[in-house]
Amino acid sequence: MDPELMQRHPLAVLLVMLALAVVVALVVHRLGATVLRRLTRRRPLLSIMVERAYEPSRWLLVVMAVHAVLQGAPDGLPGVVVLAGLTRLLLIAVVTWLLIRCCGAVGEGIVQLNPADVADNLGARRIQTQTRVLVRSVNLLILVIGLAAMLMTLPGVRQIGASIMASAGLMGLVAGFAARPVLGNVIAGLQIAITQPIRLDDVLIVEGEWGRVEEITGAYVVIRIWDERRLVVPLQWFIENPFQNWTRTSSQLIGTVFLWVDYRLPLDPMRQALQRLCEEAPEWDRRVCVLQVVETSERSMQVRALVSARSSGEAWDLRCKIREGLIAFVQNEYPDCLPRLRVEGEVQGSGRPEPGQPARPGPSGEQEGLSGGDADPTADIVDGGQAVRR
Repeated sequence: MDPELMQRHPLAVLLVMLALAVVVALVVHRLGATVLRRLTRRRPLLSIMVERAYEPSRWLLVVMAVHAVLQGAPDGLPGVVVLAGLTRLLLIAVVTWLLIRCCGAVGEGIVQLNPADVADNLGARRIQTQTRVLVRSVNLLILVIGLAAMLMTLPGVRQIGASIMASAGLMGLVAGFAARPVLGNVIAGLQIAITQPIRLDDVLIVEGEWGRVEEITGAYVVIRIWDERRLVVPLQWFIENPFQNWTRTSSQLIGTVFLWVDYRLPLDPMRQALQRLCEEAPEWDRRVCVLQVVETSERSMQVRALVSARSSGEAWDLRCKIREGLIAFVQNEYPDCLPRLRVEGEVQGSGRPEPGQPARPGPSGEQEGLSGGDADPTADIVDGGQAVRR
């Protein structure tokens, strides 16, 4: 550049140099992006990072080129000092933007390398949960550092930026009292990411509701209830309260089916019917198929069927099928073994009357026994609210 021309028209020369710097930065960015895309074509993680960093890296090169030109411009030119200060702020902002996009690209790449739509997705869900929570936490940290660095470049508020960087402990105490719920959720999010009491797609029982973990944010967890409702729970709640996690180590579950039946029902045919029902059900994983008597009363006995399935959803469907099948089996094969209420009558004196002889009247002139005024002293069986003669 001609020094004489620069002295006579410094502003015009500066504008031309800025334009050339911007053009060179854009050309270099385009060439660099093309080369990187070809090199990372077979590497998913690096390819995602290149795509996510494309836009902020282009602005970064442009701002760096403009800042370099302004640094070499004469200080006497009007507005150069102000433009140089603005480019410094833009440079910090663009670097912060680039770091956030790169961090998000790393998280997205890890999630894609560990898909959760497979049969055994326990490890994938663990990795995805850690990745998503840690990426959000790191992005928040990068944003705070970037804002503090921008404040430190301004002479009037430089002390504020330095305080943010150097007095983080004191400010943390002050902010802790003012924003305890927010900070509590942030700390709880880090605890959940490290210890992982819950993961994405885990089956939970929270506040009496059954659902799956649909989303874990930096402040709350969204649980999709079985009837398509959404339960939003703060992160800190999972650290301070007990809850049920049905898929903590495995998605396999054992389901139970309870039935009340009469004492006269033979158990061996019922066990065979249970085995047949399990073998016919595609939800059964062939681990557990047991029938046991677990309770008795003065009227009937309670049997429990234990069946196993690969997941909680299949366990629910299998329980319903087994319950319906066992009820149909009792109804069809042993209809007289449904739960019954027995009422037996007795007559006063020694023994029952001879066949064909009427029962002796009691002191009040009525027939003794729980069957009221019925002259037949034999027992009645009440089935479903109606008396059936034995």
